[in-house]
Amino acid sequence: MKGLLGKKLGMSQIFTEDGKMIPVTVINAGPCVVVRKRTKDKDGYSAIQLGWGDIIPTRLNKPQRKYFEKNNLKPVRFLLELRVDDPEKYNVGEEINVDIFKPGERVDVRGTSKGKGFAGTMKRWNFHGGPASHGSMTHRQPAAAGSTDAARVIKGKRSPGRLGGVRRTVQGLQVIRVDREKNLILVKGSIPGPSSSLVLLTESVK
Repeated sequence: MKGLLGKKLGMSQIFTEDGKMIPVTVINAGPCVVVRKRTKDKDGYSAIQLGWGDIIPTRLNKPQRKYFEKNNLKPVRFLLELRVDDPEKYNVGEEINVDIFKPGERVDVRGTSKGKGFAGTMKRWNFHGGPASHGSMTHRQPAAAGSTDAARVIKGKRSPGRLGGVRRTVQGLQVIRVDREKNLILVKGSIPGPSSSLVLLTESVK
């Protein structure tokens, strides 16, 4: 498994040589630094810890600062573990760049979707709503929530509530272009989250 942390910059479009338009999402990914290695013998699983993003050292607590100082590493803002088969292939302090992905390759992108606050059933679950004519008192209200049989609300009942702001993964997106100098990756289609949000790119599992 290979992966990179990055930031969603926004959406754009590019044109192929035959004039076909492709919608793309521009991601500023890497370079990520290997901060820590976890092995089966010591930790029970195999993984590497990736760090990305600049941060002022004084904004870290003392244990965090000491950990970076102990390993002679520059402090980073975001840390995330990535499962790998053989962590010994990596060295602490090693940088991973966007060129680990090639155009045409498929990737999975994980991010946090846009938070939309408290929403009703029509917006949250696409309910069609009640009658729109005069006299109806249930234009956008949900139906009855209870049950005379069970005398309770059935688990999984679709109700009004908080919409968005959850982890989502889009699978099988195609890498269109990789720019090593600017640390940019262009993937076909859209990905979760607003602009400037943190995302994780990994090789596709399907």
